[in-house]
Amino acid sequence: MDTATKKQVVNRLRSIQGHVRGIERMVEENAYCIDVIEQAIAVQRALEKVNGIMLENHLQTCVSTAIRGEDAQERERVIGELLEVFETASKG
Repeated sequence: MDTATKKQVVNRLRSIQGHVRGIERMVEENAYCIDVIEQAIAVQRALEKVNGIMLENHLQTCVSTAIRGEDAQERERVIGELLEVFETASKG
């Protein structure tokens, strides 16, 4: 992962971490349930964005290298990983 992408992901994760702490405070302070849910949904969206950045990076680096390479087993392994990730995501 290049430095810029890593920095982007780390910054987003730190932001998410702060957001989750905020939600925890809301719960401790008996905030209105719908407000808590809306904030939790915002965290889920932020995590989905992180997943998108990571997936794009993986496709542009690891997957691209494996597909262009000579090693058929590596190609199949990488494709299998992608299929597993999408299968897991669709079960959500």
